This record gives sequence, structure tokens and C-alpha cells, in this order.
Amino acid sequence: MAGVTPGRPIRLAIVDDDPLVRAGLRFLMGGSPDIEVVAEAGDGAEALTAADAHWPDVILMDIRMPRLDGLIATRRIRSRPSPPQVIVLTTFDADEYVLEALRGGASGFLLKDTPPRDIIAAVRTVAAGAAILSPTVIRRLIDHVADPHAGPRRARARARLAALTEREHEVALALGRGLSNAEIGAELGMSVPTAKGHVSRLLAKLNLNNRVQVALLVHDAELSR
Repeated sequence: MAGVTPGRPIRLAIVDDDPLVRAGLRFLMGGSPDIEVVAEAGDGAEALTAADAHWPDVILMDIRMPRLDGLIATRRIRSRPSPPQVIVLTTFDADEYVLEALRGGASGFLLKDTPPRDIIAAVRTVAAGAAILSPTVIRRLIDHVADPHAGPRRARARARLAALTEREHEVALALGRGLSNAEIGAELGMSVPTAKGHVSRLLAKLNLNNRVQVALLVHDAELSR
């Protein structure tokens, strides 16, 4: 999804196995006229059904849930054509499941004690097609998670990035450092629309959903600087 059509509310689905959490989030979002809660779900299986039935723009997704967890649900939802954006909800900021959710296509994550105004801002941000997880946070997560598969993952990541042109490689490294399109343009001597076009083509070439996944790939390859 490239972004919500101007003039209509952001369609939001809330997925959490705790009814109190869902009620609190629904109440929170009810004060924002530009956000409409269109569905709730108590686990990942219900989330898949809700995504099909209600076509949300954004899903707030818990991770640890019965039947089907948020990690699997996120990957399945994001693998579909024109999928909604997914913001992962978690209690732990160094949880290995968060990294896997990001690799599965989530646009970022929020801690459950995030201030209400920041949750609302995050929904608006990802609805506009941007990500809410900075590579700085990604690096901190990676630093705190022991990964026995780091070696093979590094080799695979470097092989994927080796297929890029020199300019695409420069853009990928810039995304790995968390630069915006404007910052990429300024650093690489191109206009913002040109930078945006390079990012879009890079995502298509790498078959990735968003900028966060490019940043993760760069960090997996240990090429961030």
C-alpha cells in the first residue's frame, strides 16, 4: 500500500488477545477523526480473516497470542497483494520475535507503554507509506539478540546486495543509516523525487516491502556505516 487516499479516514484493525488492550486502543483511536477502527481480532487467525473482510490500511498486531501468533500472521498478511501495513506491538524492546516480524514485512513496532499521542502518530506515519522503526533501534535490537545463524545470513544478504548497481548500493547504505528521501538526495546529489524513485526501484529489485527491511538487509550484511 503506497498510502491512504486523501480525504478518507485511516482504516485500522486492532489485534491483541487481551480484550482490555483492544478496548483501550479503540477508545484511544476514537478521539482521532482521521482514524477509523474497522475490526478487532483476538489472535493471528482472526487477524487474517479481519484483513480479508475489512481491508484495513494499518494493523496494530500483538506478537504473543494463542492459536496463531502475530509473527506468522504478519508474514502471511504482508505476503498478500496490496497488503495493509503492520505495526507490531510488544512488551520487550529486545525481543527476537520483533526482528522476525520486521523481516516478515512489518513497518515497525511500538512498546505497549508508548504514549497515546505517539501511537496515533505511528498509525498515521505508516498509513502514509513510511516506517516507524529507525535503523538506530534496529541496531540496538540486533546487538541484544543472539543469532546463531548470523554467518549464513550475512552471506545471503551480501549476495543480494551484490546484484545492485553502484547507485542502488549507495541508496541501500543510506537507508541502512536511516536517511529520509530528502537526506538521501542531499547526500547523493539528486532531487527528492529522484531519491524516492531510486528507493521504490530498490524495493522492487530486492523484493522487499519497506525501508525497514532494506535497513535490516544492510545490517545483516554488516555493511552499515
